[in-house]
Amino acid sequence: SGTIYVLRSESDHPLVAQHRNIVHKIGVTNMAVEKRIAGAHLQPTFLMANVEIVAQYTLYNINRTKLEKLIHRVFGAALLDIEIPDRFGTLIKPREWFLVPLDVINEAVERIRDQSIADYRYDPQQARLVRSTSTP
Repeated sequence: SGTIYVLRSESDHPLVAQHRNIVHKIGVTNMAVEKRIAGAHLQPTFLMANVEIVAQYTLYNINRTKLEKLIHRVFGAALLDIEIPDRFGTLIKPREWFLVPLDVINEAVERIRDQSIADYRYDPQQARLVRSTSTP
């Protein structure tokens, strides 16, 4: 089992502040989300800022690593392109932040539950999930 978590950053980075309502970190963990985000302000993966938990979904009989890769593939077109300096000034490019409305994330989780998510991808221009097109 595992928990899909959706976080909102309290970062004052201009890009994050400008789009705060749609900038979400989407991840999967096997621990309590509160424990996972402890010390967020010290970790570049959390944009060196505190975060707010905006959603949690518990799923059973899943491979957490594969599930997280699937979610990141579905939302890949909306990956937040940002570099954050860590405590030592080294620029880090976090890979789990996406410009996606929460209602679309909710829909994706429902599609994970009904196992139809593999047929979808996120279209940033339409701000919604669309059926994937296969090429032979």
